[in-house]
Amino acid sequence: MAALGSAGRLLHCESLNLCFTNKTSRRDEAFCRIFLLKNLLSFCRKPKTGILMLNMGGPEKLEDVHDFLLRLFMDTDLMKLPVQSCQSPQRISKRATGKKFVMFTKSLSQNVFSAPHKFYIGFRYVNPLTEEAIEEMEKDGVERAVAFTQYPQYSCSTTGSSLNAIYRYYRNRGDRPKMRWSVIDRWPTHPLLVECFAEHIQNELLKFPEDKREDVVILFSAHSLPMAVVNRGDPYPQEVGATVQRVMERLGHCNPYRLVWQSRVGPMAWLGPQTDDVIKGLSERGKKNILLVPIAFTSDHIETLHELDIEYAQVLGEECGVENIRRAESLNGNPLFMRALADLVQSHLKSNEPCSRQLTLRCPLCTNPTCGETKAFFASQKLS
Repeated sequence: MAALGSAGRLLHCESLNLCFTNKTSRRDEAFCRIFLLKNLLSFCRKPKTGILMLNMGGPEKLEDVHDFLLRLFMDTDLMKLPVQSCQSPQRISKRATGKKFVMFTKSLSQNVFSAPHKFYIGFRYVNPLTEEAIEEMEKDGVERAVAFTQYPQYSCSTTGSSLNAIYRYYRNRGDRPKMRWSVIDRWPTHPLLVECFAEHIQNELLKFPEDKREDVVILFSAHSLPMAVVNRGDPYPQEVGATVQRVMERLGHCNPYRLVWQSRVGPMAWLGPQTDDVIKGLSERGKKNILLVPIAFTSDHIETLHELDIEYAQVLGEECGVENIRRAESLNGNPLFMRALADLVQSHLKSNEPCSRQLTLRCPLCTNPTCGETKAFFASQKLS
């Protein structure tokens, strides 16, 4: 994957070289060749800094579903759910959600980072797994490793699970890391992230009939959590709410809105109100123009392409008699979003801090001892 990014940049340099050769002087041609040589050498050297982009991942094809679900439901950091309540392989295979998810992750990595930094992808439930990425980083001789969560809002069940996987990798080997680790563990109110969401919402609002536009209800939809997790003190609901608040401030509170929650599984109590229940309730009360905004998902996958687009916007919308229901585009490969990621990494490296102050605080009612060990692992890293 890193080779793909390098190849793309090298092709870009070659095009510059041809351009100079055909249109400019020999001095300019020589300059361009030196520029190309420097880039080639930088790719040959060992990367000093490795950026490990963390996310859950998704199955790219039907054959991947078994291993994906097995890893998902074996993850004790995530939650405990009845196996019989899991999503069916047929539902996942209806759309190439995992393939699109992986594609956007690779695209972001290749466009944001360049030598002497090298990007790596570490998925929690599909290949390339987080543990495999760490092995690759160590083989490459990375000196400074940055664990960069792709979840803007922190939860023990998402970012926390990925960080625990890094800690367990070293604990299970009984070895100290060769790399100096730090972590970008949350970024719910980054200005460019807020700007991206606002931009996508504005673009989608313009697609509603002009006479209905001001009446559109914006539903910010995020993946729900079991109330058992929320009641332990998980910061996720608060941080998602912070993102919503900043986005609406940026939009000048142009429309009424609500924060809603999706993707509950099983009979246990989950954080609500649920997205589908709110769509029904709004329709019953005469609010039939709705804009869905995936506020905790930055790339398209099953929760956007199937749950929001098909189950809610198409099937449920028709059942409820909704006039217009649309979904704001996910951030995916938006250049502004890429700038946000680059700025996060640049600011983090300049700070020379191993993690945020928030990461060092365990949930007040935490029941997982590994979480405390993981937090201590990252907080104790010496970066200089």
